[in-house]
Amino acid sequence: MVAYIARRLLQSVLILLGISLVTFALLYLLPADPARQIAGRSATAETVANIREQLGLNLPFYQQYLRYAVGLLQGDFGRSYLQKTEVAELIAARLPASLLLMASAIVCELVIGIGLGLIAALKRGSAFDNALMLFSFVGVSAPQFVVAIMMLYLFSVLLGWFPIGGYGTFSHLVLPSLTLGILGAGWYARMMRSSMIDVLRQDFIRTARSKGLRGRVILFRHALPNAILPVIAMIGIDIGMFMSGIVVVESVFGWPGIGQLAWQAIQRVDIPIIMGVTLVSACAIVVGNLIADLVAPLIDPRIKIR
Repeated sequence: MVAYIARRLLQSVLILLGISLVTFALLYLLPADPARQIAGRSATAETVANIREQLGLNLPFYQQYLRYAVGLLQGDFGRSYLQKTEVAELIAARLPASLLLMASAIVCELVIGIGLGLIAALKRGSAFDNALMLFSFVGVSAPQFVVAIMMLYLFSVLLGWFPIGGYGTFSHLVLPSLTLGILGAGWYARMMRSSMIDVLRQDFIRTARSKGLRGRVILFRHALPNAILPVIAMIGIDIGMFMSGIVVVESVFGWPGIGQLAWQAIQRVDIPIIMGVTLVSACAIVVGNLIADLVAPLIDPRIKIR
């Protein structure tokens, strides 16, 4: 186990360095000039040139990346061009809000998706099953900002049940969590339905039925632990997807997380913040997949970690 975790962590470091290189290259090729953003539209060419020199933006690409990579290996994410603050401090201040929203959204989508998928598998071919397939199709296809605005208009403007935006109480958390949960529940519902239908066809389920075991025992003790394995693997990927896709929802609901921080940085071409948020999201994907791989053998002892 220790050797496996050490090997995965080493692989993770290499993956993160690769992601940093690709992201840095893409930002380097952007037509926007960070120095011009800092100096302002009325600044002279000399002022812009001085800012570029101070930030090292006049250096060749490989020198700029090497400086950033060396600092990154030392735990230095750089300094925001515009906010004049360490990127690590900005992310640390916003990360708890994003983690809270991510955890709540994952709980919502798992409860909704697994529950609906399980019922649909047991009622295969029924009207409920067909309605679920329609719901899952809409859920995975609808843009995030459309669902967010609809939720905001319905439950905040028309009904007045929840605040329009903000952060700090449980009522502020409900709508953004449900928005992200509904969007992800479609994937889990479809996966859970397909996996459960496949498991219910297996020989060990027929053997359990022939022994006279109760339906609930067969379903929750034998079928569900096997059917839920693909869902667990998907959660690891989903963590990273939430960290990267949370930008829109945080912006609509005014949630002060790293998604909103990234959106503001993109508008201002604040490269150190964009790089920092990207690497944190990539790290979340890596950690999420590692956790999923470690949890899977606890549910199914037949899976061996190598």
